[in-house]
Amino acid sequence: YILIRHILPNIAGPLIVQLSLSLAFAILAEAALSFLGLGIQPPQPSLGRMIFDAQGFVTLAWWMAVFPGAAIFVMVLAFNLFGDGLRDVLDPKQRTSIEARRAGRG
Repeated sequence: YILIRHILPNIAGPLIVQLSLSLAFAILAEAALSFLGLGIQPPQPSLGRMIFDAQGFVTLAWWMAVFPGAAIFVMVLAFNLFGDGLRDVLDPKQRTSIEARRAGRG
């Protein structure tokens, strides 16, 4: 009972933030390793490999490097914002302050 009622609500926020940051870091690590040639091998698609392949064409076809880089940026930002939003929703301290404000109005 104590675990579910008191401990779990208090660790949910930091756990979700850690999970979202870990997913964002995993995306960046995979892209970096693929860019260096140490990640997913060429027949499989990878954003890091796409950026590596586009290095020689940046002056002629800039979009070959910009769009995979923008996709990495958007995915990492989305995971971070999603985790932050979930933390705000699940934070018990913030929830009690919102409930106190509602009780003061009514």
